[in-house]
Amino acid sequence: MTSTENTKSAGNQQSLLAENRTLGVIGAGVMGQTLLRGLLKSNLVRHSEVWAADKSEESCGRVAGSLGIAAERDYRSRIPAAGILLLCVKPSQMGNVLATLKQAGLAPDTLLISIAAGDTIQQLEGLLGTENPWIRAMPNTPCIVGEGMTVICGGSHAQDAHLATARRIFEAVGLCRAVEEIYFNAITALSGSGPAYIYLIIEALADAGVRVGLPRELALSLVGQTVMGATKMVQASGRHPASLRDDVTTPAGCTIAGLLMLEDGKIRSVLARAIEEATRTAAQLGHTRTGNVH
Repeated sequence: MTSTENTKSAGNQQSLLAENRTLGVIGAGVMGQTLLRGLLKSNLVRHSEVWAADKSEESCGRVAGSLGIAAERDYRSRIPAAGILLLCVKPSQMGNVLATLKQAGLAPDTLLISIAAGDTIQQLEGLLGTENPWIRAMPNTPCIVGEGMTVICGGSHAQDAHLATARRIFEAVGLCRAVEEIYFNAITALSGSGPAYIYLIIEALADAGVRVGLPRELALSLVGQTVMGATKMVQASGRHPASLRDDVTTPAGCTIAGLLMLEDGKIRSVLARAIEEATRTAAQLGHTRTGNVH
């Protein structure tokens, strides 16, 4: 079999779309473009099968030039043929987008996948008022480097095949797990917002390295690799973080001295309170939208 035949066979085996259907990304910002790149790189779709929509001609031009796909502001003519739509818009924009989909002739079998934080499946299904299958997803920004963490859950009309399709999409940019929707606000606070907390910790540790005499570039390099290595240890070893921490903590050593200072500063409590507050805020995001489906 030739390399061309191999590529064609792999493409047929991996295809997400039925014949003559397309995949559209509405809201081609950072996450929308990241998902498109992952799908194209993984050969889950062809360039001719995907399109993007964004709010300005300038941004559409950048997306088209960067990804080599169709991108435009007015996407209404593309809706009837869409087999999968990734809705990468803010909760405040969701009502207007769904109104456009209804008016443009959305097919009843089109799979809708929303990454809007705070919008529940019940709210999304109620806004659209159709029996389309819905998937709610919460990815995070490390998807950009292929190390994302995404959770998904299905709506009342979603079947196992729809969840499997969504999983393949998000596994193109990292890990993906199906969970119950009741966990979504907490997950939004923990893994959705989590990279920001880790960046703050990395920054603080690097600043501390500078404080004790290290050049900033060296301190940041040391911290970045240390955080990545520690993360891989947790994932690969299957051991509890406390057990791994004990491996580093020798009697009367510098590690225990540093850990005691962190405990004095109530680091556990501060992190826990941060997650609690972010979870409460996530629960309110779906109530701040403007625009409704009529």
